[in-house]
Amino acid sequence: MDFTIDKKRGYAATGNRELDPDLATVMFIHGAGQDHTIWVLPTRYFVRHQRNVLSVDLPGHGRSDGPPLPTIEDMADWVIALFETTGLETTAVVGHSMGTLVALETAVRHADRVRAVAMVGTSVPMPVSDALLDNASEDKHLALDMLTLWGHSRAAHLGGNSTPGMWMLGGGIRLLERAGPGVVYNDLQACAEYSSGLNNAATVSCPVLLILGQRDAMTPARAAVDVSKALPNAETVVMEGSGHALLSERPDPVLDELIRIV
Repeated sequence: MDFTIDKKRGYAATGNRELDPDLATVMFIHGAGQDHTIWVLPTRYFVRHQRNVLSVDLPGHGRSDGPPLPTIEDMADWVIALFETTGLETTAVVGHSMGTLVALETAVRHADRVRAVAMVGTSVPMPVSDALLDNASEDKHLALDMLTLWGHSRAAHLGGNSTPGMWMLGGGIRLLERAGPGVVYNDLQACAEYSSGLNNAATVSCPVLLILGQRDAMTPARAAVDVSKALPNAETVVMEGSGHALLSERPDPVLDELIRIV
């Protein structure tokens, strides 16, 4: 679905279905340097089970025009601006990595519009290493290599894809390579600078599900303890053996958990 916000073209995948105001809605928000394609499996499932789906490309990502938005707060406001263009009332918001911060901030700023939140691979705050930021600031491929290697468990490095012939790390790095100049750095900087989430989490009254990877080196499960405690209505699930790329490493178990909340 194409739409316009602030005179710029945006895109959200809807599973090739028209939005129906009588159905519940699920919005998916991707991570740094990614796009809507990371959500193919849950998008298909929820469309087939009578949900509206909006799997967004944030500005400057995928099919949405740039430039990328510089802060998590800006991204959250853009998400709600998109939702308002649809005429729908409320949504569940599901994010991965950077998208979890956007989902949280959306619930903080627009509690009346968000009925549930799922945070897949998260920590609040979400620090980013200087080495990664420095390489991303110069659009060096090494930054993409770091994100890919650190973002997958050791098992995924050795194979791990349940579909024969598919290369998990290769698919991840090709997706990041599609990002335009400066996009990955913009997103990582936005994550690093987002400082209000933990303090504001207490205002989020809707159900929140944290889905974490046991072997996540980028947002370790232990780093989500504080935000889990701060959220009044939170549940945490840890995927055994998985790294940060939970949607690649544990697609079916993650979907099973999402079904419970959204």
